[in-house]
Amino acid sequence: MMEIKTEIQPTADGSTTLYRSDIDEHYHSVKGAVAESRHVYIGSALEHRMTKGFSGGLTVLEIGFGTGLNAAMSVEAATDKCHITYVSLELYPLPPHITGSLGYSCHAPYIAAVNDAPWDIAIDITPRFTLHKRLADFNSCTLPEGVDVVYFDAFAPEKQPEMWSADGFRRLFEAMNPGGVLTTYCAKGTVRRSLRDTGFDVERIAGPPGGKREILRCTKPL
Repeated sequence: MMEIKTEIQPTADGSTTLYRSDIDEHYHSVKGAVAESRHVYIGSALEHRMTKGFSGGLTVLEIGFGTGLNAAMSVEAATDKCHITYVSLELYPLPPHITGSLGYSCHAPYIAAVNDAPWDIAIDITPRFTLHKRLADFNSCTLPEGVDVVYFDAFAPEKQPEMWSADGFRRLFEAMNPGGVLTTYCAKGTVRRSLRDTGFDVERIAGPPGGKREILRCTKPL
């Protein structure tokens, strides 16, 4: 397993993120790690999809488990009326001593539970939330079927261009249920056009307070 060298850095909302000097990239927005997760993924994707109706449960697919922040914050969105099955793909997982040093527990009480969960096996974090962390390469692995929500949280296209390919977006589109929602922090024109060409209805919506001006929300037509 490749060792990732990281440095903990503060972000503008008081939460922390990790910086990778080898690719000059942060795991979260420096304008606010928790704010980004809550707005881009929980609010604009998961909670938005829940308002559109579902029958008993939703399947979430996350591209890039990273620090586990998105997963931990998603646990709290599960309700008695909605069971969430959460599948996360990560090729280079972080060790627990790093994720445990970020201080996210005050923002996301389930952060230790999702990071301590074993890889490549589905486990129940709560009776309403099943987590399946997969040690896998997005570009070559088999994707789950019947996906309702996609958190596309790979590093930026300039850092990981292979993660933002038209073929990758096509595979996600085919794995998703009609009405499924994909969100990403990246609103670049090339990304937007590629998602639209794949078949998604693409919206540019407001980004998190103090952060990016726009993000993307993409919906698979019914």
